[in-house]
Amino acid sequence: MRVKCVLCDSIETIDSYCLQAKRLRNRKITTYMCPSCYERIKVNTEKRISTGRFQFNREIKKEKHLT
Repeated sequence: MRVKCVLCDSIETIDSYCLQAKRLRNRKITTYMCPSCYERIKVNTEKRISTGRFQFNREIKKEKHLT
């Protein structure tokens, strides 16, 4: 399956039967990021979290089976 990164517009090929490809086909709102863009976003987010001024809003699940 050919996919296009939403940030850098590079076109890559992923396995058509992998879980990520299935999610992209079935959920149209799901977007693809190439590994280099994903890593860049991850590093920048970790830097912002480590400053202490950034609130990382995640919903806390009360029931264990919902995690």
